Amino acid sequence: MTGQDPTAVQIDTSRPHPARMYDWYLGGKDNYPVDEQLGRQMLALDPRVPVMARVNRAFMHRATTWLVQQGVRQFLDIGTGIPTEPNLHQVAQRVAPDARVVYCDNDPIVLAHAAALLRSTPQGATEYLQADVRDPAAIVDGARRILDFDRPVALSLVALLHFVSDEDGAHELVARLLAELPSGSYLTMTHATSDFTPEESEAATEKLKAAGVTLALRSREEFARFFDGLDLVEPGVEIVHQWHPELGEPVPGQDDGVIPGYGAVARKR
Repeated sequence: MTGQDPTAVQIDTSRPHPARMYDWYLGGKDNYPVDEQLGRQMLALDPRVPVMARVNRAFMHRATTWLVQQGVRQFLDIGTGIPTEPNLHQVAQRVAPDARVVYCDNDPIVLAHAAALLRSTPQGATEYLQADVRDPAAIVDGARRILDFDRPVALSLVALLHFVSDEDGAHELVARLLAELPSGSYLTMTHATSDFTPEESEAATEKLKAAGVTLALRSREEFARFFDGLDLVEPGVEIVHQWHPELGEPVPGQDDGVIPGYGAVARKR
């Protein structure tokens, strides 16, 4: 939990990290030369990577808005990333001040900025967990301190699972997390794909692998498997920015070519 002293955080600046690269794509300052260097290599392969980052962020805003409209008041956001306003709790609490949000990430730099994630309304609550999606038991144990697992919880995995390989059991990890949530809970996900840009995707995967970063791009069918046994919300699996676009503002540049990623929200029976 956030009991750890952020000033004592040890940050490895010798290797790039997806959360810090994402921050760089979004124009943030909480990244290091190693993150920018690899980020620029990604831009050389596809200059629209920053647009993709913003599209994923906008999807999170729209999905959170939709979920609050359905009465959801509890959120577990894994792979939070470096705080960028509006954060999930700000979107949710704008509509439902009593919303409760638990954030989770494995990059120590996110912990160093966790205070920005903890500015809850008086009626609601927020908490931050320093944990990895590969350890669902630790996440659930920590989240239970804030969230009531007898009531629906929205599990948010935005732009995260494409950094978890099949060897690490990506689908099984999601199933284990969902197994802890009650009926009426939701799974919210986005995921990068190579379906539209196979050559660029292969080159990006190799460059990231050489830098020690796993990129497990999945097809539409492989992404849809994460939702097996759940009821997909209309329009089902969709290109990220085409999922309920009426709930938010378009991202500049989102229609200037393909966005190689899928998004979906589904309800647990």
